[in-house]
Amino acid sequence: MTITSKSSRVSKNRRNSAQPLQRLLNYGSQYRQQVWQATSCSIINTILDLAPPWLVGIAVDILVEKQNSVFAKLGVKDVFWQFFLLSFITIIVWILESISEYAYNKLWRNLAQNIQHNLRLDAYNHVQELDSAYFEESSTGGLMSILNDDINQLEDFLNFGANQIISIIASIIILIGGSLLILPFSITLVAMLPIPFIIWGSFTYQKLLEVRYAEVRERVSFLNSRLANNISGITTIKSFTAQNYESARLAGESEAYRKSNAKAIKLSAAFVPLIRMLVLAGFTALLFWGGMATYAGKISIGNYSVLLVLVQRLLWPFVELGEIFDKYQRSMASTKRVMDLLDTPINITAGEKSLPIEQVRGEIDFQEVTFAYHNREPVIKKLSLHIPAGKTIAIVGSTGSGKSTLVKLLLRLYDISSGAIAIDGINIQKLNLDDLRRSIGLVSQDVFLFHGTIAENIAYGTFDATDEQIIAAAKIAEADNFILRLPQGYETIVGERGQKLSGGQRQRIAIARAVLKNPPILVLDEATSAVDNETEAAIQRSLERITVNRTTIAIAHRLSTIRNADCIYVMEYGELVESGTHEQLLEKNWIYAGLWNVQSGVK
Repeated sequence: MTITSKSSRVSKNRRNSAQPLQRLLNYGSQYRQQVWQATSCSIINTILDLAPPWLVGIAVDILVEKQNSVFAKLGVKDVFWQFFLLSFITIIVWILESISEYAYNKLWRNLAQNIQHNLRLDAYNHVQELDSAYFEESSTGGLMSILNDDINQLEDFLNFGANQIISIIASIIILIGGSLLILPFSITLVAMLPIPFIIWGSFTYQKLLEVRYAEVRERVSFLNSRLANNISGITTIKSFTAQNYESARLAGESEAYRKSNAKAIKLSAAFVPLIRMLVLAGFTALLFWGGMATYAGKISIGNYSVLLVLVQRLLWPFVELGEIFDKYQRSMASTKRVMDLLDTPINITAGEKSLPIEQVRGEIDFQEVTFAYHNREPVIKKLSLHIPAGKTIAIVGSTGSGKSTLVKLLLRLYDISSGAIAIDGINIQKLNLDDLRRSIGLVSQDVFLFHGTIAENIAYGTFDATDEQIIAAAKIAEADNFILRLPQGYETIVGERGQKLSGGQRQRIAIARAVLKNPPILVLDEATSAVDNETEAAIQRSLERITVNRTTIAIAHRLSTIRNADCIYVMEYGELVESGTHEQLLEKNWIYAGLWNVQSGVK
């Protein structure tokens, strides 16, 4: 994919931009009580945090006014007891401030962790429900970026940014109200004049940053995709000595990410100096006009000193708005990507009819089935096929004829375009998906083993299996001997994707996994295509045992592995063009016979 095509995708995402904050609030409605608790603690902490300047002002008032101070008017005439009372109040305020700070920190951070945890699980569970077509259009690195990086960005904002915004809003309300009580309106107006401009500038910057950070999140997704792709294909890269080529491609992705970040940084870095000038204007105005009003006796020295500190405390936090909005826009860009993922429609909906595995006979019918991948020509064309229960049938044909696609349709990894597929006479679209897939065991040519022990991989899908059952399945799959020769036996770690094992060993573990699952329907998709003759013979022996009285669909290129099937079907261009037993097909002397002659060396 070129940089140009990626830019067009970024632009498309901008056009489709909704209100990520509103979508997040809708999602987080279950946390409403936690949000209110955290918000309340933030407001209380802000009030208490603004108290020390007032206490300093009272101290100044006691020193200047003595018997006419605020406390004296309340009945405490002695200066000693006035300072004693002031000190006591100061201690209480600081203790309460510390408690409220602990409370809001704990509440906001726990809220961030809860939302992050549940959002990641919800997004992952949603991804698991999407059909295979979605994964063909998406990259692993891109999905990882959303499920990990984007959700972490949201956590960073909730940890700190939400409290800072609430604190600033509360400070404005408290200080404007307090100023109107003790200051002439004209001086209050002068002191607060920069605030509307600061707020207007903040929202203007926010809109400008929104576009740039949307591009940043897209770029990091492309970068993660490239990294994930290259790390997975490192053996191919080395074998083709393509390290320099891939380094150049990664450098291009990283440079695009760096440039998109630089554009955002260029804008966000200018915010603080501009806000600082507005803050300076407000503070200087109060310093001058407030000083003149104090000199004229309109306000007391204590109130003047309090207001100088409080207005500074009010205006300077606006300087932090740059960082706050930076975090906000990063988190909203990430939120949009996560919510877009959650909004991705689930095209394969489960049916409501249950099918207990013990009741499955295994009769399968494909009835006039047609299927096409997205924006492609049909790969299956009006195909009809009846598979009796307990029988073994084989499907052969050239690459791309549609053999493996039939398996995907049977498992409902894709839904058919027209026609019907039935198991025991029940349309699979009416069946509960878990029941459908629980009744089918798949052993494919591309075996996937999870990082963990051999025992864990054999028991995958049958999580309550005992050690004895795992070993018995391994023996049937002729895997027990090689497993026992490994240093830790069944507790041997196989590595990511089973890379510590050979292809034949991985294949036998996959067969053991299917044996342990004990499904009434078994699908073997090129199960021996990538193994040597000795391993193939061992696998073939195990397959002969596990296919007895079990509906089996074997897809193969090696015709020797399916010659004993009850019926063999030949596929070409999405259609069944030939069928019969091995001997019958040889007698017809057509496509199957030609394939057999090529593989057996007959001229």
